[in-house]
Amino acid sequence: MQKVETILHARWVIPVEPAHTVLENHALVIDEGKIVAILPSSQANEQYSAKHLQKLDDHILIPGLINTHTHASMSLMRGIADDLPLMEWLQNHIWPAEAKWVSEEFVFEGTQLAIAESIKSGVTCFNEMYFFPDAAARAAEQAGFRATVGLIVIDFPTVWAANADEYLSKALDVHDKYRHSEFIRTAFAPHAPYTVSDEPLKRIATLAEELDMPIHIHVHETAFEVMESEKNLGKRPLERLAELNLCSPRLLAVHMTQLTEDEIARCAADGVHVIHCPESNMKLASGICPVPALLKAGVNVALGTDGSSSNNDLDMIGEMRSAALLAKVGSMDASALSAEQALQLATINGARALGIDDITGSLKVGKAADVVAVDLSDIGTQPVYHPISQLVYSATRHNVSDVWINGHQVLKDRTLLHMDEDAIRRRAQSWAEKIYSTDIHDD
Repeated sequence: MQKVETILHARWVIPVEPAHTVLENHALVIDEGKIVAILPSSQANEQYSAKHLQKLDDHILIPGLINTHTHASMSLMRGIADDLPLMEWLQNHIWPAEAKWVSEEFVFEGTQLAIAESIKSGVTCFNEMYFFPDAAARAAEQAGFRATVGLIVIDFPTVWAANADEYLSKALDVHDKYRHSEFIRTAFAPHAPYTVSDEPLKRIATLAEELDMPIHIHVHETAFEVMESEKNLGKRPLERLAELNLCSPRLLAVHMTQLTEDEIARCAADGVHVIHCPESNMKLASGICPVPALLKAGVNVALGTDGSSSNNDLDMIGEMRSAALLAKVGSMDASALSAEQALQLATINGARALGIDDITGSLKVGKAADVVAVDLSDIGTQPVYHPISQLVYSATRHNVSDVWINGHQVLKDRTLLHMDEDAIRRRAQSWAEKIYSTDIHDD
């Protein structure tokens, strides 16, 4: 018998690739961080012996979920300013709080909080956009968590940088530091068309091509954004980005709630990835991304939570459900986005957007063993007729029992193995007490 590190026996395995596949009573065989076999449990018992053997008789095994847009350390601002439209929320509450409190320590400890929540929610990778990206990368690397770290660029000075030149200089330093990391990738992250002028965007387009890096940006988030661009520049934001050579397979366009048929066709032709954040868009009343139309046109659509200050969680199982339901009511078509498609948005489509679909995003032999076990034995998920539907429409993140990243178990029986949850909770509460002691909450 071949000796391996780990064998996971499960009631169901949903590999995502190939599509329309649910494997019953199968085993995942893992060695040296990779999936080496997926086969019936009876055959696995005959062919392999494992150092670690786990029987998950009531569970689904799925690929690790990929949160393709978040602001991780903003978890420390969860609930600071709720029930407000985007620009009022940003200008009157979030930006003042950031100016007062954001620091390297804030980002590191906020990212730890986000990673702990993410792992317990079945997320094994996120695409992050915030200040002090080196601190976020350090937190992810220490936790053994996959992250694409956004190298923020914005026109106005912040605690991270004073001007576009400094933002880009620091961006390149962080990219150089982590370009050989197993877990950390980098992406240019200009905040939005309305906060970044033409020259920095042109430089980003050139640098992204030279360094083979994605570009991660909020765009067409609200009708107000589009209207202001048309009024001030005579063109819509996406048209401006295309003129600056940013519309390409490198572009991760986040939100995209305001799209014409021509713009959908442009995204398809240019290979733009669209990142859908349904719960944040609903909470801020920003609009609805036309996901069914984008998918029909051939656009790769992935899923993100946005930050916890506008969601207010990093729950990708909940986000899958919201995406499916919002697509149905938005199009008045109950078949507009199926449970299986919602799972694809949260896994392989996110991996494609980040350029890591050769590593993760599905359970395939040769890929990294980024695996999540979801327990369906709970009364709220019984009986089980269709496991994928049950995952999307009935399960919650509290059904996530076990998580592996690169073959290493990081969550066992709902307990974090390599992070001190109590210490993270205490630090989060300490930040809350400091922030709440200011007049931010009185605005």
